[in-house]
Amino acid sequence: MKKLLWFSALVLMMSCATESSEPAKDAPEETVQETQEVNIYSHRHYDVDQELFEEFEASTGIKVNVVKAKADELLVRLENEGADSPADLIMTSDAGRLVRAEQKGLLQPIESELLNARVAKNLRDPQNKWYALTVRARVFAYHPERVSADELTTYEDLANENWQGRIISRSSSNIYNQSLLASIIANDGAEAATAWAKAVRENMARDPQGNDRAQVKAVAAGEADLAIVNTYYLGKMLNSENEAERLAGESVKLFFPNQDGRGTHINVSGSGLTKHSPNKENAIKLLEFLTSKEAQQRFADANYEYPVNPEAQASELLQSWGEFKRDSLNLIELGLNNARAIEIFGAANWN
Repeated sequence: MKKLLWFSALVLMMSCATESSEPAKDAPEETVQETQEVNIYSHRHYDVDQELFEEFEASTGIKVNVVKAKADELLVRLENEGADSPADLIMTSDAGRLVRAEQKGLLQPIESELLNARVAKNLRDPQNKWYALTVRARVFAYHPERVSADELTTYEDLANENWQGRIISRSSSNIYNQSLLASIIANDGAEAATAWAKAVRENMARDPQGNDRAQVKAVAAGEADLAIVNTYYLGKMLNSENEAERLAGESVKLFFPNQDGRGTHINVSGSGLTKHSPNKENAIKLLEFLTSKEAQQRFADANYEYPVNPEAQASELLQSWGEFKRDSLNLIELGLNNARAIEIFGAANWN
C-alpha cells in the first residue's frame, strides 16, 4: 500500500514537472527588431532639409543620419570608404558634381516609378543613378538705373564690347560657373565657348571673386552694372534678417537670358544612391518622400528653389519674377564638359 502511494506521488510530480517545462501558450515570442535608418552624406546646409528629414522619421520610423561636409570632401570620403561606407545617399548641389560621383563609380541605379514620374529625364541620370531635388536658374542681376532691360538678351551677348568694365562674377573654380560654361560648350561648341570666356573676362569690372551674394552687393554699391548669379541666392537675400543684404537685393532686378533661343541655363541640387548602400530600400523611400508634392512645396517656399515635381508650385517670390523658358539640355552634359570648361577658363585667365 505504501509503495502504491509513493508511486502515485512520483507520477504526479513528473507530470507537473513536464507541464511546467512547456512554454505557456499565451507567452509572447521573443523578436529581434533591427533599427531602421538611412545615412546621408550631404553638402546642403538648409534648415528645411532637416525639417523634412524629421518629418520622414516621424511618418516612417526610419531614422535619418546626416554627415555634412563640402561636396568634394564627401566624394573623397566615399572613395576611401569603399564597400565599408555606411552612406546610402550623397546629396549635393550642381549636376556637375553628381556626374562626377557617377564617373567615379560611387553610385548605383535606382528603381522607382515614382521618381521617374516626378523628375524629368533631363534632370536625372540616364541610368537613374541620381535625381534632381530642386532647380536653380543662373541669371543676370542688374542695376535698373544703369542698365535697361532692352540691353539684355543672351549669355553670348555679354562678350560684346558695350559691356566693357560692367560685368562681375565669381571665380572659375566655382562649380556654378563651370557648369554654365559647360552648357555653352554643349550648345555653341568649344571654339565659341573659348571666345566667349575670353571676351567676358575682358569685360569684367574687377577680378573674379566672392560668392553670388557678394556679386549682388557689388552691383548695389556701384562697382558693376551686372552680375551672373543663381536665383535662389537673391531669394535668400530678399528675405534675410540682415538689412544690408535685403537692401542690396532690393536694388537689383533679374533677367532670364536666352528666352528667344535655347532658354536660361538651369542647374540642380540632387541626390544619388551610393554603390554600397546598406539601406537601399530606405534610401529610395526617402528620395520618393523628398520629391513628393508636399516636400517639394516646402523646398520652394523655404529655400526659393524651383521644384522638380510639376505638381508643386514655385514660391510667391519666384512667381513674381515670371515664367521663363529653361534650357532643356540633359544635365549630364554639364559633367561631361566640366574638364573642358576648366581648361577654357584657364586659357581665358578667368581666375
